Amino acid sequence: MGETGAVTTLDTTPAPLHDPHHVDFASDNYAGAHPEVLAALAAANGGHQVAYGADAYTERLQQVVRRHFGQQAVAYPVFNGTGANVVGLQAMLPRWGAVICAAQAHINTDENGAPERVAAIKLLPVPTPDGKLTPELVATEARNFGDEHRAQPGVVSITQSTELGTLYTPDEIRALAEQAHGLGMRLHVDGSRLSNAAAALDLPLRAFTTDVGVDVLSLGGTKNGLLFGEAVVVLDAGAATGIEYLRKMDMQLASKMRFVSAQLVALFEGDLWLRSAQRANAMAARLRAGLDAVPGVSVTQATHVNAVFASIPAVAVERLRERWHFYDWTPGVVRLMCAFDTREQDVDAFVAAVTAEVAALR
Repeated sequence: MGETGAVTTLDTTPAPLHDPHHVDFASDNYAGAHPEVLAALAAANGGHQVAYGADAYTERLQQVVRRHFGQQAVAYPVFNGTGANVVGLQAMLPRWGAVICAAQAHINTDENGAPERVAAIKLLPVPTPDGKLTPELVATEARNFGDEHRAQPGVVSITQSTELGTLYTPDEIRALAEQAHGLGMRLHVDGSRLSNAAAALDLPLRAFTTDVGVDVLSLGGTKNGLLFGEAVVVLDAGAATGIEYLRKMDMQLASKMRFVSAQLVALFEGDLWLRSAQRANAMAARLRAGLDAVPGVSVTQATHVNAVFASIPAVAVERLRERWHFYDWTPGVVRLMCAFDTREQDVDAFVAAVTAEVAALR
């Protein structure tokens, strides 16, 4: 009670531990969850639902996935992208199988050996200039079939969009699928940024997956506004066996799966996936245009989706890092990522700072 007898109410809302208005350019993983996704999670929270995927939200997800990828498609929600890749690839291969991938592929560079250690898969990485495989590049490793001394190539894995922000066209993916199938192999797509690719290509999701021969897909959500969660989507039932068992064995089976599925439904049932990806792509285009106008800065890759790769003087980079996070990609080149919540003023502030720091070096 106060002196007047009134009840004193204390505000127990915790203060954020960070500036909620600050936007970084290190990764689209830095972004929070989209408000529509958080609302879907809250709506899914009431009452009881059957565990381990026998819930209404996971059933709804199957309907959503079939609308995007065809009636044969089956989705297996998992916790994260590495888990989706490991489970999907493991289901596509025998114990002696190998995966042909680009040297820059996430499965080769950024999953801490999970495909090799958890799934016991041999990776056969191929150097590429732009992160993209071609039939000619695949042919350098698609050989020695039947040689007991060599891991047997069984899957070609590509990333759409690639780790360098480049895109495969539907015709390019079809050519890889036809080559793989002709050799008795399968085609896997790491689609952690599949929505960004669809937005850039202005195509429905199935146009460069199901319709061109992709067998198994890792469908991304976390980089496009989910709190957590991705899915393995099997597009050809004959391409993957035992996912039901492998998902549990690989520690990717959620007991409260409704909370993964509800997020994916929120993202893909309507057009949230597309709106969010279009926003991220547009902000990257704005960032690219701004950096192109800065003397002494050069953008090193085409900017198709939400990634910008730029060569910025090292001294300027260190000064910029006092205010923003971003990653070194190769010596002298940094990677800048935009997300669904990146704003024009965030991009403009960063470009202005780059301009000022580079000018100060002259």
